[in-house]
Amino acid sequence: MLPVGSELDLDRSVLRAIRQQAVPLTGELDQLDGLLEMIGDAGVVLLGEASHGTHEFYHLRAELTRRLIVEKDFAAVAVEADWPDAWRVNRYVLGDSDDCSAVEALRGFERFPEWMWRNTEVLDFVAWLRDHNANVATEEGRTGFYGLDLYSLHRSMSEVIDYLSRVDPEAAERARIRYGCLDRHGPDPQNYGLLAISGVDASCREEVSRQLAELRAMEAELLSRDGRPALDAYFFAEQNARLVANAEAYYRQIFRSDVSTWNLRDQHMMETLVELMAHLQTVEGRAKVVVWAHNSHLGDARATAMARRGERNLGQLVRETFATQSRLIGFTTYAGTVTAATGWHSPGRQMSLRPGQEGSYEKLFHQVGIPAFWLDLSDGNPAALGLREPRLERAIGVVYRPEREARSHYFEACLGRQFDAVIHQDLTRAVEVLDHPGEWPVDEAPETFPHGL
Repeated sequence: MLPVGSELDLDRSVLRAIRQQAVPLTGELDQLDGLLEMIGDAGVVLLGEASHGTHEFYHLRAELTRRLIVEKDFAAVAVEADWPDAWRVNRYVLGDSDDCSAVEALRGFERFPEWMWRNTEVLDFVAWLRDHNANVATEEGRTGFYGLDLYSLHRSMSEVIDYLSRVDPEAAERARIRYGCLDRHGPDPQNYGLLAISGVDASCREEVSRQLAELRAMEAELLSRDGRPALDAYFFAEQNARLVANAEAYYRQIFRSDVSTWNLRDQHMMETLVELMAHLQTVEGRAKVVVWAHNSHLGDARATAMARRGERNLGQLVRETFATQSRLIGFTTYAGTVTAATGWHSPGRQMSLRPGQEGSYEKLFHQVGIPAFWLDLSDGNPAALGLREPRLERAIGVVYRPEREARSHYFEACLGRQFDAVIHQDLTRAVEVLDHPGEWPVDEAPETFPHGL
């Protein structure tokens, strides 16, 4: 620990470097040019958020993503959302669905926390993406919208059975029997986890693994039928079957270890990302993907307290796999409002965001005195070097408890190693929800449970 005087000298030095190198975000059309240049030819760009309910994070992510699609030919947007729900949006933006509007396409996101994807910024982006795709010259030039998460256990089981019912009714019946092992525990998959840990019921691991293996063994036959539509339909079904297998493992561990379930979840996200890129390369000859998720998933875990707990995340896995072909971009805010819930299954509402606390990156960036800016954290950048000392970093998920913020919403990180760039918006406002359903359905575990991120 440095003496107090040394800490103050370090902060002054870091502030000077940040003020010299920060690029103000003023709303001008060219405000992100330098960031696009820093991204360069990278094929995997991870765009984070410090909360699941901040308007500016969604807005800036969408603005940057539009430019990546138009100027750098990105083929997909992959988000921290369930695979079947995002697939409905994907079909809409590709012009392949019966939904008449972006509002309808987003209705698949019906579980708590609905506001993560049913908000005005996502609505505007989905509408834009549909228009963009309608005006590209070929199908291979379109950009899709996909989910990376694994909470849709029962929905994905149904999707696998529905697909097989269309192409091989006998195989569908075998899938129905195998998945019955999970169905008998009821609609809440946490029940399965409770019974598995208690030893009351046998694991369903073998059944879901057999189903995934059988579907993969049928690939050659199923893909010999209808060209691109068959490829997409099979890919959707296979990823659902893989999700069921990974979700079974997740819920089997959910009451045993937070570290294990966190790692299983982010490993699933990475597997889905890799499979998606391979599919896009096969059907379109291009596989650049931009990812939207929380900072806690997208910042390299090795630069945070997560590593000491044995946790790894998508950002770390992407850097290990794609090295120079990836860019990780984080977001921070100092004060304002946020959409969040006070507890699981509580209604989302606008809440006041406490100012960033002493010793945090949020407070440091506030002291820079620039309302909004982005900062290059590349090796050799003096500002980045000053941000490689550990400080506190705030993380707000779907639940926000300001009365216990220091304990619940801060963790230690070295931001200069966690991200390749950071975007700071000093004052932010709550994301605007499209509609409010009253009580949230409780048919499955809420997205982000049990971690909240």
